[in-house]
Amino acid sequence: MTKQRCWQIAKYLIIIAVMTLLSGCGGDYIVLDPKGPVGHTEKHLIILSIVLAAIVCVPVLLILIYVVYRYRDKPDNNAPYTPFWDTSKTLEFLWWGVPIIIIAILAYHTTKGIYSLVKPPTTDKTPITIQVTSLDWKWLFQYPDSNIATVNHVRIPTGVPVQFILTADAPMNSFWVPQLGGQEYTMPGMAMRLWLQADHPGKYFGSGAMFSGEGFAHMKFPVVATPQADFNRWVKKVKKTAPPLNQDGYDALKNPGLIDQRTYSSYPPNSFDETLMKNGHHHLQRRNENNKEHNPTGTD
Repeated sequence: MTKQRCWQIAKYLIIIAVMTLLSGCGGDYIVLDPKGPVGHTEKHLIILSIVLAAIVCVPVLLILIYVVYRYRDKPDNNAPYTPFWDTSKTLEFLWWGVPIIIIAILAYHTTKGIYSLVKPPTTDKTPITIQVTSLDWKWLFQYPDSNIATVNHVRIPTGVPVQFILTADAPMNSFWVPQLGGQEYTMPGMAMRLWLQADHPGKYFGSGAMFSGEGFAHMKFPVVATPQADFNRWVKKVKKTAPPLNQDGYDALKNPGLIDQRTYSSYPPNSFDETLMKNGHHHLQRRNENNKEHNPTGTD
């Protein structure tokens, strides 16, 4: 294989890699098309990670191609033969120093980004709260400020920070709206918090991002972002036209199965907190039972 042929192959491999990465720019990779401040922060971290990884990966791949060509088995190959070579201070500095610098840069920006996402994305608007409960295999959204609820769809005002408080009344799952921000787990007996915000009106893809049984692939929900005035009108319409969600209706929702989108004009008061306490009690009870099995005398 000639030197020219080797470089042609390398060039084609690079072109194929670039085309593969750019193929998502048309909208396939929605995580790289953020529509809110949280999504933009996470996109910055993703791109930074890719660039820093490329600083290592691209030179290594190019050196691999060079070494394969330069030291190939060929009668007239005049590559130097140094069987007793065992160390190089310059190379050791490179393969230890460069990764340490990259990890330090990643650690700084990741820590800075994480701490910026544990508070409202903007402070000039009053945040709203939406309580989220993952069920088998559906999503329940409760709006404590207006006492309405939805199933398998959620509506938010644009430009307003939204605090999602997440739990589960079923196996553990993961709440994810790629264009607005990263995913957060839903766990029985625990209330996880996630700040998101949509800067532009639109319908955004939401999904459960964790395997949770037979119907997990259908745990998808649209997040509809509208201007504040339209959001207020929607709330008033729901209060007037939608049926209420009573305890029997919630018990039916908990049963494993698939349902379509639903909207409710009210729901049992404190139902979210009761779900938290109920599952927390179950976890505590199971932990105590496990402790008794391992320590039947009750002594420490």
